[in-house]
Amino acid sequence: MSRDPPASVLLPTTVWTSAIEEVADQLGPSDELLVICDTASDPVDRDVSEDTGAVRLVIAGEPVGCSGKANAIAAGMEAAEHDRIVWTDDDFHHPDDWLERLLSAYDRQGPTTEVPSFVGRDPLSTLFEPQYALGGTAGVYFGDVAWAGAVVFERNDLPDEGMFVRDLRSTVSDDGLLTDRLDITPVKRVRRVEVGGTVRETLERHVRFVQIVRRHAPAGFAINGVLALGTTVAGVLFPLPTLALLTGLFAVLYAAFGVRRWTFLLAYPSVMVSVPFLAYGLLRRTFVWGGRRYRWRSLFDVEVVE
Repeated sequence: MSRDPPASVLLPTTVWTSAIEEVADQLGPSDELLVICDTASDPVDRDVSEDTGAVRLVIAGEPVGCSGKANAIAAGMEAAEHDRIVWTDDDFHHPDDWLERLLSAYDRQGPTTEVPSFVGRDPLSTLFEPQYALGGTAGVYFGDVAWAGAVVFERNDLPDEGMFVRDLRSTVSDDGLLTDRLDITPVKRVRRVEVGGTVRETLERHVRFVQIVRRHAPAGFAINGVLALGTTVAGVLFPLPTLALLTGLFAVLYAAFGVRRWTFLLAYPSVMVSVPFLAYGLLRRTFVWGGRRYRWRSLFDVEVVE
C-alpha cells in the first residue's frame, strides 16, 4: 500500500519477537521499520541480519546518563529517514490494520497515541490491575499522555527536535518527555500489554512509574496522592460502602474501555494498598529496568549504576 508521506517506525528491542514481523508486514513501499538494540551482541542483531526485508537494524550503544529505552529512541530518531515518526514496543499484538489506522489518525488530528491496558502476570501485578486501569489506561486517555507503545507524530511537531533528542539522552522516560514537548490526542483503541512475571519485576516497574509521574507531572502526582490517602481512610472507616463503591466504579471504568478482566473485583484491596506502595516507590533510590539499575536524581540527572 502506497502512503504519502512515508513513515519511519521505531521499535526498540533486544530479541526477535512476533511484533517485528507484525509491523514489517504492514509497511508501505516507502515506509521503514527500525529495530533498535543496544549492542551487536543482542540476539536480535543476528535475526534481523538474516531476514532484513523492509527492516533495518540500528545499534544504539550502551546508555550513559539515561535509560536504555530513551537511548534507543534517540538513536532511532537520528537514524530515521522520514519526517513522520511512529514509536512502538515489542510487548503487544499489532493487528493487521494497526499502522494504517494510526497513520490515518494523524492525518485527521495530528500527533496521536493509542491507549494501553496492562494485564498482570504475577500475583502483585494482578492486584495492581485496577491501578493500571486508572492511571495507565484512563490516565493516558483523559490526560492526553503519550504512550510509547503506539504514538505517531512528525518532526516539525516538536519545538526543537535536536534538543529533544539530546534530552532523551539524559532522562528515563521517552514518552514522558514526548508528552512534555508536544500536544498529543489519544484515540480510544486499547492495546493489551502483559506486564510483570515475578513480584520483583512488578516492584521495580512500580518504582519506575511512580518516579516517572513524580518527575513529569508533580501537581497531578500530589493530587493523586491526596485522593489515594482519602480513599484509604474511607476504606478503613467505612469498609463495606467503600468496597461497593470502588467495585462499581471500576466495573464502569473497565467497561468504558472494553477491558474484559475480572480484576475490577480487586478494586478495594488494590486501592487500600496504594498508599504504602506509593511511599515505597518514592523512598526507593534506584530501580531496575531491562536488566540495568538506574538512580534518577532529577528529570535530567540519571546514573546507570554498575
